[in-house]
Amino acid sequence: MTTSATSVPRLRRYQGPAVLSHGFRPFFLLGAVYAGLAALAWLPVFLGELTLTTAFAPRDWHVHEMLYGYLPAVITGFLFTAIPNWTGRLPIQGMPLLALVIAWILGRLAVTCSAEIGWLAAMLIDISFLTLTTAAAAREILAGNNWRNFKVVALIGLLLVGNIAFHLEAHFEGAADYGIRAGIAVVVMLILLIGGRIIPSFTRNWLARENPGRMPSPFARFDIAIVISSAVALLVWIFRQDGPLVGTMFALVGMMHVIRLGRWAGDRTVRERLVLILHVGYAFVPLGFLLVAASTFNIVSASAGIHAWMAGAAGVMTLAVMTRASLGHTKQPLTASLLTQGIYIAVVIAALARICAVIVPALNSHLLHLAAFAWAAAFLGFAVYFGPLLLSKAKGG
Repeated sequence: MTTSATSVPRLRRYQGPAVLSHGFRPFFLLGAVYAGLAALAWLPVFLGELTLTTAFAPRDWHVHEMLYGYLPAVITGFLFTAIPNWTGRLPIQGMPLLALVIAWILGRLAVTCSAEIGWLAAMLIDISFLTLTTAAAAREILAGNNWRNFKVVALIGLLLVGNIAFHLEAHFEGAADYGIRAGIAVVVMLILLIGGRIIPSFTRNWLARENPGRMPSPFARFDIAIVISSAVALLVWIFRQDGPLVGTMFALVGMMHVIRLGRWAGDRTVRERLVLILHVGYAFVPLGFLLVAASTFNIVSASAGIHAWMAGAAGVMTLAVMTRASLGHTKQPLTASLLTQGIYIAVVIAALARICAVIVPALNSHLLHLAAFAWAAAFLGFAVYFGPLLLSKAKGG
């Protein structure tokens, strides 16, 4: 998998709005704005001070819009910027990209207004985005004969299946437990696959230039074993969440991820936060596995592990990739400014506060407020700071 953060094929002269020139531009910006606003809206919804016109239960609306709303936007932005590097084909831009953006926006409106338009109409509108994304990505991968990266597209397809299951389960069962766990499992697997490629690659590139010495271990059989073990554990977890066998499995997989992270020499990247934050984000992956393991023995609530994965691994990793890709593809220096570091600090605080809100119930209210406001500060901060870069042409291009 090619991991360059700066080289995008430029085979077609594009004359339209800069924001539609590459997938990362509209989807990183919209995803960040929506992630921040949705978190701020969730607090009054959770406290009963705001009622939405959604057919989902309040918890399910919150989970759905994080899992199947903001995250697919960011994933799509990454995917349609990376695919031209993987295949050498032209990037999706202009009107086709605008159609995807409109489909995503309509999905957010449909889910939030689903009590008015009906659950079935809302589902069909919502799933259209991931359907189009999966189809377009598969077409590009197949046309480019890039079978190595087809597994990423397959996971996007599974995310679509999870979204459909979420809607059906929420309507017929009243709560979307299986749809939630399926979506989380897919997101974790995407982090394992993509993070497992870009983190050691970007770390090696920076160390070779700035801090020669011990380098990250290359992708090897150990990594393959971790990915397979994680997939099996997550598949079991979708259908069964308790028992000593499940707990032991998750504990072992969690420790394997600790070892994997240690093999990437992240401790040597402290001087460059743009690289360090990738390691910090991935650290929430083993934490999630270990907390889920602890929940099977009734030590903590399962929600602690889920938020380690979603607020921690997904939240931190998306901002880490969004900031790096936005800088690289707009031809800015690949270094984290003070404001970028502030974004990183805010999202890490949000993740830790959300996990601790589960572990320390006595401080739940205070920590929930801290988590929501820190999360909003991180994502809206990204939108404000990086928005001008995403809306304007890159230097020299």
